[in-house]
Amino acid sequence: MKNILFDCDPGHDDAIALFEALAHPQELNLLGVSTVGGNQTLENVTKNAQHILSAAHAKVELASGQDRPLVKEFYPATNAHGDSGMDGPVFKGTDYNYPISSQNAVTFLRKKIQLTSDLVTIVATGPLTNIALLLKTFPEVKDSIDQIVIMGGGLSHGNITKAAEFNIWTDPEAAKIVFTAGIPIVMAGLDVTERAYITYDEIQTFKGQGSVSEIVYELLSFYYESGKQFGFKNSPIHDLCTISYLLDPEMFVGETYSVDVVTDDSSARGMTIADKRLLPENKNSTFVLLDVQREKYRDLLFKAIASLN
Repeated sequence: MKNILFDCDPGHDDAIALFEALAHPQELNLLGVSTVGGNQTLENVTKNAQHILSAAHAKVELASGQDRPLVKEFYPATNAHGDSGMDGPVFKGTDYNYPISSQNAVTFLRKKIQLTSDLVTIVATGPLTNIALLLKTFPEVKDSIDQIVIMGGGLSHGNITKAAEFNIWTDPEAAKIVFTAGIPIVMAGLDVTERAYITYDEIQTFKGQGSVSEIVYELLSFYYESGKQFGFKNSPIHDLCTISYLLDPEMFVGETYSVDVVTDDSSARGMTIADKRLLPENKNSTFVLLDVQREKYRDLLFKAIASLN
């Protein structure tokens, strides 16, 4: 069993990833969930996390974290995720009552790591602000972290800009701290996540199958329509790659590189660059996911949601 801490900014795909993690208590010991400003404001993404945890009848501690990047201005992804950050489902007012254990995700994460005797895996599906502050403020926790599995970046292209993926672009200074912290990294960037999609017809199969399935149907129906503005014919569930990798790493193919993050104010700001030279600088060890067995990815999700129903 892997001990995981889930740092996220729900977000349609964060929500799906969280559902899949909650559906596998025998494989993943979810120690806590923390939120960070990203897809929407911190207030909104924290409410969204409350909704998802309530819908799954979870008993996992939730903390809210940083509401803005370390250096630059904050720009939420309203065009992709809507005004709430998770448009589509209509949640009941009682779903806001899910308790928030802490307003300081950094100290929350540190405490969870300290209280766990075994190594911890951090899953990060939003900007890396909380994780960077954790590693800089409490560097002693590094010895207790097995790996950090990130949805972010892309070696071949970006999405928020030509060069940069949204999560890394939002706080590249934080990303650079995390990538160079000396901890093994698994990077699920656009190279693999855009291959990790489900189709319109597959989304329809969630309708009417149960309470959680109905939420997933509403989430993915909005997300599918939203994706059309970016040219997608199917619906990539980007953040889900992190949890699916932990559950079945053989589903993925990747390569190990030293990955750097551009932090200057050029048009390449937020770009993730792999050093593919024969003699790389070896600043870090990042296992970059490059391909996925899509049908297995889809089937793992279907089984997870069915079990939550």
